[in-house]
Amino acid sequence: MSEPKLDIVAIGNAIVDVIAQADDAFIASEGLSKGAMQLLFTTEEAEALYAKMGPGVEASGGSAANTVAGIAALGGKCGFIGQVADDELGKVFKHDITALGVAFDTPMRDGEPATARSLILVTPDGERTMNTFLGASQHLTAAAVDTDLIERAAILYLEGYLWDPEDPRAAMDQAIDIAHKAGRRVAFTLSDGFCVDRHRGDFLKLLDDGRIDILFANEDEIMSLHETDDFEAAVAATAAKTPLLVVTRSEKGALAVKDGERVAVSAEPIDRVVDATGAGDQFAAGFLTGQAEGRSIEDSLVMGAVCAAEVIQHYGPRPENDLKALVRERLG
Repeated sequence: MSEPKLDIVAIGNAIVDVIAQADDAFIASEGLSKGAMQLLFTTEEAEALYAKMGPGVEASGGSAANTVAGIAALGGKCGFIGQVADDELGKVFKHDITALGVAFDTPMRDGEPATARSLILVTPDGERTMNTFLGASQHLTAAAVDTDLIERAAILYLEGYLWDPEDPRAAMDQAIDIAHKAGRRVAFTLSDGFCVDRHRGDFLKLLDDGRIDILFANEDEIMSLHETDDFEAAVAATAAKTPLLVVTRSEKGALAVKDGERVAVSAEPIDRVVDATGAGDQFAAGFLTGQAEGRSIEDSLVMGAVCAAEVIQHYGPRPENDLKALVRERLG
């Protein structure tokens, strides 16, 4: 087994966030549910709303992409695999993520559907109304998986959200085989309780078959996985199926179980929660970076907590402050 040249390679939805100010009247006129997230199912729907939005900020997004952005901010070497279309927003995504120092070479896809976007309308009271079109991101194929990139990374990180469509599911399945054949570790995030509800059988089979080395979940997701309201029972059942389980618990901190040994840390103190978007993504960034650096489980958990605390104190799912400095201040 060769020494890895990269710390983490992630596979996930390649989404461009378009954030613009809007008033309540606009939200009402478009028939949107203020503060909620709704899916847009066609390019035409997405383009129509996009055309009506005021001046906005466009930035690459998506759960796993947010995580690699955090890893890059921590000084990690990482790559990303995700599908965009050969269009304006596809070029925005590629520019943004590569500008962070992330390797991203997935070929752009010709034709419809267009690049995925999340059209985010922010009202004067700070509420974010999200309208997401998954578009081209749902068409990542096994042929687009970069074998060399995966083989060069110490850890492959997979986004549960991308398990819905058939093509990306096959792509991730292939990527797991590539990573394990190269002697690398595979990390997987359950992403969302509704995602677990849809794919419980598949996710449990991945664990039972020994295909996941590091599993990320929050309290709701891990209890949903085992269809129980007993958190401790869910932790015990899951820890028995994977070498390393990591569970985030919001203000209650986080815990990890490795080879039967349990470690827990408290949440980092903050002034106030401004926007919880991206907390799980940035926690994963901190934890995975800690693991790639060879740190202990406890220090990796602390790094995750530091990154999560940073991101929830401002709008947006990506770090705005110096994460390396914050970790250094906390851990030395």
